[in-house]
Amino acid sequence: MSKLAIKGGPKVREKSFPSWPIWDESDCQALVEVCRSGKWWSVGGTKVKEFEEKFAAYCGCKIGVCVPNGTLALVVALKALGIGCGDEVIVTPYTFIASASSVLDVNAVPVFVDIDPETYNIDPSKIEEAITDKTKAIMAVHIAGLPCDMDAITEIARKHHLKVIEDCAQAHGAEWKGRRVGSLGDVGAFSFQASKNLTSGEGGIVVTTSEEIGERAWSIHNVGRVRDGAWYHHPVMGSNYRMTEFQAAILLNQMKKLDAETARRNENALYLSQRLSKIDGIKPLKRDERVTTHAYHIYIFRYLAEEATGVPRSKFIEALNAEGIPCSSGYVPLYRSGMFDIDPNACPVGCPFYGKKVVYKDLHLENCERACDKEAVWIMQSVLLGDRKDMDDIADAVEKVMSNISELRD
Repeated sequence: MSKLAIKGGPKVREKSFPSWPIWDESDCQALVEVCRSGKWWSVGGTKVKEFEEKFAAYCGCKIGVCVPNGTLALVVALKALGIGCGDEVIVTPYTFIASASSVLDVNAVPVFVDIDPETYNIDPSKIEEAITDKTKAIMAVHIAGLPCDMDAITEIARKHHLKVIEDCAQAHGAEWKGRRVGSLGDVGAFSFQASKNLTSGEGGIVVTTSEEIGERAWSIHNVGRVRDGAWYHHPVMGSNYRMTEFQAAILLNQMKKLDAETARRNENALYLSQRLSKIDGIKPLKRDERVTTHAYHIYIFRYLAEEATGVPRSKFIEALNAEGIPCSSGYVPLYRSGMFDIDPNACPVGCPFYGKKVVYKDLHLENCERACDKEAVWIMQSVLLGDRKDMDDIADAVEKVMSNISELRD
């Protein structure tokens, strides 16, 4: 192949990939409709209630509670399960910070468990050894839109009488054995932040099949009120976590396209994986055969050539970007993120009520660190909304860089 673009050669691709979000005049009209109605607040409005019902049903759940963002969806979910001081929640370190910071927000303690090196989701085989008498829940984070092994996780949870929280922030429309994520555990939490496959700029929702959990989540998000209760009656400790009618209006309109866009991402990702799997030193993440739909919020493949070639992943990513393919390295292990440089004597990780101490800086989870430091290459979801030629450009660029990898040696 020709000389690498990073070394002055021609780029594989000059044009841009699809941008995000994708919108049209119907989205603008949805906002105008709310504006002209004079009902901008979910209390007394109709859009939030309509979206809660539609999205909960879409997930196969009974109740949905909309909140301002995905982080608060996790906080409300945790509180609705009664998780708080002295409790431990098992979570992956390969995720966005909110998966773990939400646990700290309710004064509970995140316990990090390593990932499966083939999927980058939490490794169920390592969960039981992390369970203690303080453990109250497992958070199953569906990284990149790939459902976790929910059979194994729910079996472990039943065995140890634990709750299961699904962090579905990246997994809108994903399915495990024909069931949509959010309905597989006790409670699910979604994000509608700007990059997400279903977006209103910001926003979130808590979904559940349990009326008890759903009603508690509703009270927590609505300043501790109860349905049909008096306006100034607040029997539950809550806060103002309500979504606006504007956000719900956009979500209702964007939701009409979700299934078609998900199908397009799946079609393109499966084709791209076929192409990339034929390139030495490159390996797409494993897709479990029980995953009936992958959300592909992120397309991740593994760069496995550093040891053989002497070229670090950072150089590979730089070269791939130079060829016109937008990609990045993704996460750092959460316990190395800075926020977890917590005083081991401070609450919640070292308070007397907890009775133990956690020093996150001493953690070393090898699969997570290898993924973060050496292997993972990310391509974001909007790229997968292109056509077959776009996928060929990605594969051709990867093939070109790998065929000329010696050019990148220092």
